[in-house]
Amino acid sequence: MTDMGSLLALEKIESAPVFRLAGTSITAGGLISAAIILAVAIGLAWAATRGIKRVRARSSRNAQSLYVLEKLVSYGLIVAGLMLALSATGLNLSSLAVFAGALGIGVGLGLQGVVKEFVSGVFLIFDRMVSVGDYVELEGGARGAIMEIGPRATRIRTNDNINILVPNSQLIEHPLTNWTLKGDTRRIHIPFSVAYGADRGEVRDVVLAAARASPFTLPETEARKCQVWLVNFGESGLDFELLVWPTQDSVKRPAAMHAAYTWAIAEALEHAGIEIPFPQTDLRIRSLFGREGDEALEAMTTGKAPTPRPAARKPKKKAAGAPSDNDAAADLLQPSAAEAPEAPEPGA
Repeated sequence: MTDMGSLLALEKIESAPVFRLAGTSITAGGLISAAIILAVAIGLAWAATRGIKRVRARSSRNAQSLYVLEKLVSYGLIVAGLMLALSATGLNLSSLAVFAGALGIGVGLGLQGVVKEFVSGVFLIFDRMVSVGDYVELEGGARGAIMEIGPRATRIRTNDNINILVPNSQLIEHPLTNWTLKGDTRRIHIPFSVAYGADRGEVRDVVLAAARASPFTLPETEARKCQVWLVNFGESGLDFELLVWPTQDSVKRPAAMHAAYTWAIAEALEHAGIEIPFPQTDLRIRSLFGREGDEALEAMTTGKAPTPRPAARKPKKKAAGAPSDNDAAADLLQPSAAEAPEAPEPGA
């Protein structure tokens, strides 16, 4: 009899109404059942997410697809658990009046930003323009790899292991540079200078050899070649740029990549005996007593007539149709980047 009385008392407690919501009495038993269902759903979502993350860490080829699956499973289990939990409390889910009212109250109390960021995060997950693992540059100049697209913010990790949390809506509304879109690489420019008087052809050959010997330079193709451009006549020397196509992994470390190529160029010029310029000022006498340049300087210091010098040899002309060393001119003859076909998507 005692056990029967305890059971009856327990049933009374469980069926005792705690409060009323939308005309429905919410009992203590319903709240306990809802809490258990919601806890189980959250546990299943955590376990499924953890398992998919492990698979994604071992499979770099399908990382983006697995990330989308991970988010779908996580959100789906939590939403399903929430629906079952509400049903366990006794609420009538055939009508969406309760959800519409709750959503209206929440938005009215200031949840517009939360809803906006969540919807933006869903768009980012399904949008192929920005994916987990891409190396991006924000409008303010911060750069890093996308590690996670959450319900509120996207986590970007820099090469200095600094995590930047960016609201999802900013990645949609503001300009964003994706350096590794669709798993492709990009061309970089490495500036360097040599002293006036250096053989431009030798400079080009030496620097190109150093760039091609670098382990993080991609093999050359007809559309992607290493080049050296003469871009400016500087105050102390000739200004060049090395144009090179690096590997995708090195593109994700731009500072280290730039430093590595600069080091390789400096070593190559040093071994070739090509002088790297430094700031200096030259005083040249243009005319003195009818003489110019070195002749004027010799006449001023010795008081003697200058020694006649042989006439300068004219540079040899290249045969018609011979290939030019001017990479910039050759590049202008090629189709522009806007006209070139895009690289096929992975798995296409």
